[in-house]
Amino acid sequence: MEPTKYIWLDGEMVPWDEANVHVLTHAIHYGTAVFEGIRAYETPNGAAVFRLTKHMDRLRRSAKAYQMPVEWSTENLTKATKELIVANELKSCYVRPVTFLELGALGLNPSNARVRTAIITWEWGAYLGEEGMRDGIRVRVSSWRRFPMDVFPNAKASGTYINSILAKMEAVGNGYDEAIMLNTEGKISEGSGENIFIITDGVVYTPPVSAGCLDGITRDTVATLLAEDGYEVVEKSFSRSDLYYCDEVFFTGTAAEVTPVREVDDRAVGDGKPGPITKRAQQLYLDMVGGKLDVHPEWLEYV
Repeated sequence: MEPTKYIWLDGEMVPWDEANVHVLTHAIHYGTAVFEGIRAYETPNGAAVFRLTKHMDRLRRSAKAYQMPVEWSTENLTKATKELIVANELKSCYVRPVTFLELGALGLNPSNARVRTAIITWEWGAYLGEEGMRDGIRVRVSSWRRFPMDVFPNAKASGTYINSILAKMEAVGNGYDEAIMLNTEGKISEGSGENIFIITDGVVYTPPVSAGCLDGITRDTVATLLAEDGYEVVEKSFSRSDLYYCDEVFFTGTAAEVTPVREVDDRAVGDGKPGPITKRAQQLYLDMVGGKLDVHPEWLEYV
């Protein structure tokens, strides 16, 4: 990660090296933080943050789920993000807003802890590699199960991501690029940090939120674009064996964008190369965020 000039912290532009917190910060000890992953892209009309308002709405919703009162409105946070991108002189970047509990409590009752909010921007390429974006990645079904629904899988809380970290480390440690996680009922939930889609006989399937996956914004974007392009997109629970029998698999996420999967558990997906619908999904998404499509102009929030 290459440092930028500033980090936005509670309404102030703070130099990168000075945006620090105390070691007794509650979030360090207990994972009491919520966050978002957002990207800004360079377009013919200048830098645009993709679905920024939607992301900031979800940040505030996640904070509400964990009873963290955020003093900043969605409008405040979107404005601050754009100002930060300008201050850091970035044409495209990754954006990480985070709301966390700091000092004031060091126990399991955090009611006296101070709520703080920061926004960080930096340049970040393809999360799963340029080669993975082009040729597809190798994945394995993890031995670690996705947290059950009663711990808010739809809220992006930092503490719950230890679950995903264990799955990711296991996959990488065994020579794979990424993990697929099952829920407690043995159904496919999601990747360690991505939503998942499979294609069988021309129909596009993705697990419902009730499977324990995040209600991803990129997931919604890709499903919408494919449906508008004439494909049948269905939310449906499916099992591990469906991954072996399907024709195509791909991941979606702000970091991962649209990443093809060429192999699951040492079994080739289709002919072992990204399939036509995956390629179409990837093209539609990249054209959308790059300002090359005429649909959904509200999704591109120009800096």
